[in-house]
Amino acid sequence: MTLWNGSYPFYPSANACFPFDTTRAVIITIFLCMLATSIIILPGIRGRGRLFWFLRLVMGLFMGAVVLTIQFTRDWETGWVQANTSYKSFSHAVVSVDIGLHIGLSGVNITLVGNPVNQINETINYNEHFSWSFGADYDQSYSQGLQKGLPSPILYVAEKFTSQSPCAVHRQYRISGHYASATLWLAFCTWLISILLFSMSILLYGGYMLLVTATLILFSLLFFFTTRNTSKCPIQFGPVSLKTDYGESFWLTLVTGLLCLLLGLAVIILNSVQPQKLRIIFNLDQRKGKGAEEVWDKSYLPAKPSSSVQDVLMGPLGELCEVAATKL
Repeated sequence: MTLWNGSYPFYPSANACFPFDTTRAVIITIFLCMLATSIIILPGIRGRGRLFWFLRLVMGLFMGAVVLTIQFTRDWETGWVQANTSYKSFSHAVVSVDIGLHIGLSGVNITLVGNPVNQINETINYNEHFSWSFGADYDQSYSQGLQKGLPSPILYVAEKFTSQSPCAVHRQYRISGHYASATLWLAFCTWLISILLFSMSILLYGGYMLLVTATLILFSLLFFFTTRNTSKCPIQFGPVSLKTDYGESFWLTLVTGLLCLLLGLAVIILNSVQPQKLRIIFNLDQRKGKGAEEVWDKSYLPAKPSSSVQDVLMGPLGELCEVAATKL
């Protein structure tokens, strides 16, 4: 039995797993709380307007949550490979591992999981993030990984995305990620404006803003799509290679953009063809408006005279007093 069980107490462990990212959890929790609060007040809405209101609420919150969350996801492009490779530099130990590459708008995540997890007296379970967002230096993150002594497969994959790598993919991914992120922030702002316009019953311009939101979302996909057409460096592990494809965030963004496009077109078409049905969908029935106008008009009518006044006015005309008009 050795002191400190054979480890040094004042130095961090080499197996430094990436901490849990709470950003997406916070965003999803906020939108779920908004949905739960709206469901509580749902019984107070009468008639078929309750269903229309609930559908508008769910679709609106879904689009807003997706546009905001995908800013921070790291699976726009993903790939996995199972390989037998060396574990550490200057070591002849060979391990069987699953290597994963996850590319987002702000950086890459590299996952290394042993198959099985416990091999060569170690727990092989790594998830390292290397950022290229504003204010972050990817090369410096890679240098810190070298200093920490990360496993060779992680460093080998991360080296492909450095600015000094002959692969020359760092600039393409970094610029396309920045442009895609900027357009998604604009899409989130236009989504907020569309929600505001719909709440003010300005339906046509709300449909226009949904079209603008859909256009911005699809442009963000186009910016990220340009990096897929660039020449790729092979990430080879012996006889197998690590290949990536579009991830869940990319397809979820595409579905959200198409949904915004269809809803915006539906609002504009219904506003020109069937405006009355569109008002019913948004709980703006015209009969309620007419009833309100009638009440408003009646409020300004003179009050009906009382029965005693009517009896006086209904007397014979001969008994009425003659009024002499004086010339001025």
